[in-house]
Amino acid sequence: MAGTEQIVAAARFRALHREGPTLLLPNAWDGASARIFAAAGFEHVATTSAGVAWALGYPDGEAAPWDEVVAATGRIVRAAGVPVTADIEAAYGASPAAVGRHVEEILAAGVVGINLEDGIGAGVRDEADALARLAAARAAGERAGVALVINARCDIVSRRHGPAESRLAATIARCRAYLAAGADCVYPFGLRERDEIATVLAGVGGPVNVTGRPGMPDAAVLSGMGVARITLASAPALVAMSAMADLARALRATGSFAALASSLHHPEAQRLFLGRD
Repeated sequence: MAGTEQIVAAARFRALHREGPTLLLPNAWDGASARIFAAAGFEHVATTSAGVAWALGYPDGEAAPWDEVVAATGRIVRAAGVPVTADIEAAYGASPAAVGRHVEEILAAGVVGINLEDGIGAGVRDEADALARLAAARAAGERAGVALVINARCDIVSRRHGPAESRLAATIARCRAYLAAGADCVYPFGLRERDEIATVLAGVGGPVNVTGRPGMPDAAVLSGMGVARITLASAPALVAMSAMADLARALRATGSFAALASSLHHPEAQRLFLGRD
């Protein structure tokens, strides 16, 4: 069974999806990024499956060994010091039973929520299969005594599944089914345009997660539209990787140390972690 702190944090996190204000969740990929986001004032942190995989030395797409993902998530939880929700892709499970086992294991790492996506290969799972997997995840949370927050991701738009003219309607129908089956929030991945977001919000009639991207309406606008939750997916990890790539190119090309100048220095970095277990 989960500890009291995790149980209370999960229940509060679930309530925030219904009560507001809109949750803006940065996505961490290791202990340092999690601690930086928490120190900046974010009261909840999400993980990014892609960023975690890259930090572990693997490509995205459930290529990183599951036990390494669980261990890395545990380190993120410890370093963050605030509640963490984990992106576990499709839960590394070929069956609903495997999904349930893996959800129990990620809960043991201390998380309060998960992303569970319905993509498979280049397509999207059959709805009945996706619902069975969601039910297995919910049952795993109940066994652990945690009000696990399930963010059910729908990949119809992002995978370009089915005729283009019917994708939004199919996404709305799938998201409504996920909410009816016990998801706490739905995540129609791949939405970018304001009118598409508004259409989905109106059609779903429940908590919706949108990914923040450059060029999209900002968090205040999305909140005003009724978005319950905003995550950033792999974008923060890519920003950090871009900075490292720029540094690597500059060092290799010039041998100059000018590119090593930074706004964060060793004492400040140390203070982020002092007092943490």
